[in-house]
Amino acid sequence: MGQRAISIFQSCIPLFQVLSDSHRQGILLLLNERGTLTVNEITEQSKLSRPAISHHLKLLLEKGLITVEQKGTQRYYSISLESSIDMLKQLVAALEEDCLLK
Repeated sequence: MGQRAISIFQSCIPLFQVLSDSHRQGILLLLNERGTLTVNEITEQSKLSRPAISHHLKLLLEKGLITVEQKGTQRYYSISLESSIDMLKQLVAALEEDCLLK
């Protein structure tokens, strides 16, 4: 594997770690299906507590997988996968170039 592929792979590791959790996967799927939701609306669809959901939302937000918009006292969460998908596409392209095309 070339240095470029290794570098991109290493930059993807935090994304893989966040995505490896089934609760965070469920939150992303819920947001994808239902659109913009508050933490309470997400909690209603989960077996997790509100603090646990808030923790998972924080991790997803830190990795750019979701966005949040404040409206009054409510925070509305939405899925935002564009930058993560771009990073994964770069990884696939680098792996194809370094590993398959030789």
